Amino acid sequence: MEFDGNWEEHLSVVEFMYNNSYQTTIGMAPFEALYGRKCRTPLCWEEVRDKKLYGAELVQITTEKVRIIKDRKKVAQDGQKKYADIRRRPLEFCPGDKVFLKVAL
Repeated sequence: MEFDGNWEEHLSVVEFMYNNSYQTTIGMAPFEALYGRKCRTPLCWEEVRDKKLYGAELVQITTEKVRIIKDRKKVAQDGQKKYADIRRRPLEFCPGDKVFLKVAL
């Protein structure tokens, strides 16, 4: 990563970005699903325009890191989708077709 090779310092930023990213499967961010409200943090001032608790430079650096992480996450997801789509084939069923179903609990 571009974060000076020290990923431990940036793990909390990655965790924050993931927990506040919209997930299509649940229709909301994981933090919102767990706590019933959107996460508010003093380091994400793009959405929250309250008082400043940290210096502007720290907010700018953190916001830029969150943007980089989101971009890289998107690239990784696109690569995974491309790989999955290679083996995927469209299936069409008509009324009366017999199929096997796997039921798991």
